[in-house]
Order: sequence, then C-alpha cells, then structure tokens
Amino acid sequence: MSPSPYGGPSRTSAPAAPTASGNDTYRPGSTIDEWRPEDDSFWQSVGRKVANRNLWISIPALMLGFVVWQVWSVTAVRLNDVGFGLSTSQLFWLTAIPGITGGTFRVLYTFIGPIFGERKFTAFSTLILIAPMLWLGFALQDTGTPYWELALIAAVCGIGGANFSSSMANIGFFFPKREKGSANGLNGGLGNLGVSVVQLVAPLVVTAAVLGAPAGGPQRDTVKNTDVWLQNGAFLWVPLLVIMALLAWFFMNDLKVAAAPFSQQKIIFKRKHNWLMTWLYVGTFGSFIGFAAALPMLIKNNFADQGYQATTYAWIGPFIGALMRWAGGWLSDKIGGARVTLVSFVGMAASLVVVINALPSGSDQGSFWAFYVGFLCAFAFSGVGNGSTFRQIPVIFRDQHLKNAADQGPQAQQAALKQAEMEAGAVSGFSAAIAAYGFFFIPAMFANISVTSALWLFIGFYATCLVVCWWFYARPGAEAPS
Repeated sequence: MSPSPYGGPSRTSAPAAPTASGNDTYRPGSTIDEWRPEDDSFWQSVGRKVANRNLWISIPALMLGFVVWQVWSVTAVRLNDVGFGLSTSQLFWLTAIPGITGGTFRVLYTFIGPIFGERKFTAFSTLILIAPMLWLGFALQDTGTPYWELALIAAVCGIGGANFSSSMANIGFFFPKREKGSANGLNGGLGNLGVSVVQLVAPLVVTAAVLGAPAGGPQRDTVKNTDVWLQNGAFLWVPLLVIMALLAWFFMNDLKVAAAPFSQQKIIFKRKHNWLMTWLYVGTFGSFIGFAAALPMLIKNNFADQGYQATTYAWIGPFIGALMRWAGGWLSDKIGGARVTLVSFVGMAASLVVVINALPSGSDQGSFWAFYVGFLCAFAFSGVGNGSTFRQIPVIFRDQHLKNAADQGPQAQQAALKQAEMEAGAVSGFSAAIAAYGFFFIPAMFANISVTSALWLFIGFYATCLVVCWWFYARPGAEAPS
C-alpha cells in the first residue's frame, strides 16, 4: 500500500457493497462497520432511514448544548434587577466567558468524538451538561454569590457549545455528497435554535413558580416590583438533558468509517484549506454566536430607557439565523457554496452599516427599529453563510483527494474518498471550534471599546473574508471551486 499524493493511502481492498439483508448491523445503538451512502441501492434501502434517525436525535441534543452555552446571555440581563449589583463590564464578561471554554473544548471534541465513537460521546457530552445547570440554578438563588463563582459557572456552561464540533463532524459521514449541505444545514441550523429557545423560554419560566417548590423560592425584581424565579431558567433543562442523553445512547449509531485516531486527524493542520475555511467560518458563525450573546445587553444599554426590553426582542435574531443556516446549505447544494458565501459577507457588512447609523449618539436617541432590523438582517446573512461554508468543506476535500487519485483505479478512488471524509469531518469540527471564540471576542469588544468602533472592525474583517472566498473558491479558475 503506497500513500496518495494528498496524504491518504492509495491502495486498499475494496469492500463489498453493503446490502439491506444485514439490517441487524444497522439497528439502533450498534456500531456500523461499513457505510457507503454514495451507493444508491444501499442508500435507498437502508442508509437513508438510519442516517435520518441519527440526524433527528442529534438535532435536539445539539440544541440543548446551545441552550446551556447561551443561558448567560439572558441570565446576565436580570442579575442586577434582583440585587446582584454588577457593573456593565462585568455583565458583558459573564456573557463572553462561555465563549472561551466553548471554543477551547470544541477543539478537543473535534478529535475526541471519532476516537471514542460519536454515539457514546454524544450521550456523555449531553449528560455532563446537567452539572452546570444545577450549579447555576442554586447560585442564582443567593445574591451574595461572589462574582468569581458566577464567572466559573459561566465557564463551565461554555462546555455546552463544544458539542457542535463533534456533532457536525459526525453527521456529515452519514449522508451522500448531494445531501450533505441540507443535512449539515438541518443539524447545525436547528441545533443553533437553542440560542433562540433559551432566549425565548427562559424569560417566560422565570416569571412564575412553574417548577414548584423543589426549584426554590422567588427573588424580588426591584425594577418591575414583582417576584421572579431566575433559577427556573437553569433547572428547566435538566430533565430534557437526561432524556436526550438516553436517546443518544440507545438509538444513535457509531460509524466505524468515522473512527480515527488523532494521529490520522492531525493531517488537517498541514492543509491550507483547513485554515482558509476556518477564516471564513469565523466570519459567519463567529458573527452569529457573538451577536447572539451580545444583543440582549446591547438592547438594554442603548434602548431600554426608550421602553424596549431585551428579552422581548433578542431571541428573534438567532432564530432567523438558525433557520437560514438550512437555507444556506440547501441553496449551496443547488448553485455552489462559494457563491452563497460571498453573498453572505456582503449582506452582513451592509447590515452592520445600517446598525451603526441607527445607534444613539450624543443627543440623538437613534432608531431602535433600524438598529433591530439591521441586526436581524445580519443574523440572516450569517446563517446563510454558516450553511454555505459547511457545505464547501466536504466538497473541497473530496475534489482535492479525487483529483490526486485520478487515473489510479477504483481502489485508489475509494481510499481517496475515505480520506476526504475523515479530513472534512475534522476540518468542520476544528473550524467550528475556532469560530466559537466569536462568542467571547464580540461581547468582550463591546465591553472594552465603543460599539461603533467594534462594528467597523467587523466590517473590515468581512472584507478580508470576501477576498479569500473569491480568490480561492469563487472566481473563474479558482484553485478549489466549491
């Protein structure tokens, strides 16, 4: 067996085509030794059903990960109302800290999942999120909880964001090339809905003792002069996390084809397109998650005195962005991911120009509705870009490996496809890990420099993304059209 020019083996025994007769092999909870979604007969008879079962369990599990990751974006805006007495900078930092641990653990989760098996790892990574939710719920009942403890809880909550990297790397293996964009768009997009779910549901459940006496007594909201149960926004998710961990364990599958030790996965750090696509995904997903974390505080700090409540409006932007992720993946399957990515960056830049011009300045109170619509558009375009970039990654690596295995026979082609799948999964997870730091940097920038200056910096970054996407992926004669 000799190595291929692009890093994978070029000679291996061709596996026999799987058939529908071995259905026990594909039962819920099993490890699947052979998986060939590009084989139409296998895909229609067995593959589609198994892939969809794994997808529709992965989505709500991932959604809950985002709920835990983003719970501080809605918790922070209520802390001072019940007597915590934190500064604006401290509150922004509480929304930013989960981004550090989320991004860092995403790097680990990218490579750990394929080592241990994604079914087992999905169950485990969902179950451990119970701990920060319980800790947060108890801490919120005592306004004397020190800031360092709140910051530590925020850091532990950030682990919920790491689930994205392992989940997205896994789901891509189940689907054929023609459906990867839609499948990844559904998994990522509906998973991203966890941001909107927590920003919509948490403010509702904290207004009443909906969880009963076991959840604890109320705090007094000194602004609205009403009782609130902030701990409900954390405790509510605990039973759901238990349920999804059990469903993942008993009904998902481990794919042997997706299993890979780190020694094989680390090849991506030598791939130029790993770093280029990471740059682009920082621009799309980094913006989505960072804006989602920061928007509630931006509304409160700039427009609360005009009667606009952050909890009323903040959830809609991430909701739109999450749905548009699927649209971006679907559209990319039709016309190509690079073209869609270009449109997303132009749209985000134009949207932020609207936001900048709508902000209060001096005696000018600004325009909330222009500000809000601008942000909604920014979320929509970031969602489209999230879907398109994740569709680009498997196409780029598949085409690169097949090109280098051309004229070497079907065995070399099969080996190239397997190597491409492994690398694309690892790149998807790694790029998602780095982009997750947008959750930290965007609120942190708003906490330390003016909102206007930060937004102009984002627009400048989008300009660099446009250049990278056009030169390497979209222009006529591009190195890796996708």
